[in-house]
Amino acid sequence: MRVFTTTLLTAILSAGAALAAPVSEINVEIGPELAKKAPELGARELDDLRGDLKRTVERELERAGQLSPQGGRLDLVITDARPNRPTMQQMARKPGLSYQSFSIGGAAVTGAYSAPGGAATPVAYSWFENDIREAWWRGTWGDANRAFDRFASKFVKGETLAAK
Repeated sequence: MRVFTTTLLTAILSAGAALAAPVSEINVEIGPELAKKAPELGARELDDLRGDLKRTVERELERAGQLSPQGGRLDLVITDARPNRPTMQQMARKPGLSYQSFSIGGAAVTGAYSAPGGAATPVAYSWFENDIREAWWRGTWGDANRAFDRFASKFVKGETLAAK
């Protein structure tokens, strides 16, 4: 029985590793609906989010040994992002707004992984906090960064992130 359990566990773990794909290039864009919010949120904030997602995915791929020159291309689009606290642009536009204000935030990411052979696999992930009690201690984009961390972790593990 012990041999069977060990064999089964090994098969499951190696199948998960086989699903994870090596990546050589990561491109991150801001979706058109989110780009429309740039005057409200701040263009610099959106650029920072792009960089945060790219760095997060690169970090997780590197940790897993899946950042490879022979890998495929990962094209991602941040389709939605909500801050936990007011952005600098929002506070500049509304002087009475306090940085101590907080709300629930998160982010949604879509895109595609293009394998070196040309086959494209759509990916999508969305996570938004649903408990205001978890938001008071986070920074401006804390929940969005948490969504990026979760996306990167799931992608690297080869978990199904197929777009619906």
